[in-house]
Amino acid sequence: MRVVHVDNLQIRRYGRLKVSTGRKLFHGMIRNNWRVCEFSERDIARYEAPLGIRTLGIVKANKRLVETCANFVPDLVILGHCDMIRNETLARIREVCPQVKIAYRNVDPLWEERNVARIRERMHSCDGLFVSTGGDALKQFCTGKNVVAFIPNPTDPAVEDQQNFAKSAFERELVFCGVGNPTDDRYPLVRDLHAEFANEMRFDSFGMHGKAAVWGQGYDAVMASSKMGLNLNRFEGWPLYSSARISQMMGNGLLTFLWDQGEMRRFFSDDQAAFFKGKGDLVKQCRAFQADDARRQAVAEAGHRHYHTHFCGARVAAFMADVTLGRELTHPYIWQDEIYR
Repeated sequence: MRVVHVDNLQIRRYGRLKVSTGRKLFHGMIRNNWRVCEFSERDIARYEAPLGIRTLGIVKANKRLVETCANFVPDLVILGHCDMIRNETLARIREVCPQVKIAYRNVDPLWEERNVARIRERMHSCDGLFVSTGGDALKQFCTGKNVVAFIPNPTDPAVEDQQNFAKSAFERELVFCGVGNPTDDRYPLVRDLHAEFANEMRFDSFGMHGKAAVWGQGYDAVMASSKMGLNLNRFEGWPLYSSARISQMMGNGLLTFLWDQGEMRRFFSDDQAAFFKGKGDLVKQCRAFQADDARRQAVAEAGHRHYHTHFCGARVAAFMADVTLGRELTHPYIWQDEIYR
């Protein structure tokens, strides 16, 4: 299969890369033996901008995407968060490649109205929409001509390349990475945990309460040197939603704590992740796993194996292609009941 993948390749970050869903999906496409042409709209717009005028660069990038599709003749175009690409451009791509199908993925939360607006902007121009929240909220994006589905945050063995479940020496026992503000569900919890564990175990949080966030190699180093991790969203309870943090922690073999909201038990058992119902329960479980390293290793290893099996980039990319192209599902996806028409 021939695919044009439109996403931000982060060329101008010069190695200080943020963990990228698009990059892991690209790896998955290659692992599926697809022929993939990447198109980095932000970098093309900057490169093509006459006299550095951004607006002119955007116009040229849209023309270059049409040219790319005309030359490459894809079966499928997969769009990431590429807001510079206009729907008129997608219509033009259909003119030059009548057989093409177009998919759009969005892994930002639906509690952000501007993100809902982004999805609505694409819903009439794409054959498939894929969102990292499940449930009835996806039905609002159905037009009668498209298909809308949940996708999990993918992992990839070339990105999440650690096996912390097999390690015994760490710089910290517990970690949380994520920016936020006092209105978030997680903000007071993280503050209270620092006080709770101050003289008991090392708990590091990055991105709030005065501690700088970490990116790139610094983030990779934190993941590689942490025993247990907190998967805390800004707001909990949205069906199946998690930030990409869950793929980074479970994919690297950290014992991962999940707030017991949002229906994640549909995907994970107590033998694969540590579910908690509130601060008291979380504190109790942290202490229990800290005292029983064999159990910590067993649960973390099972979660790591489960996540890499079912939520690898190759499988998530295959699901997007199966659903968008309307073909028989090529895998027994454990989220395949989250397809809406």
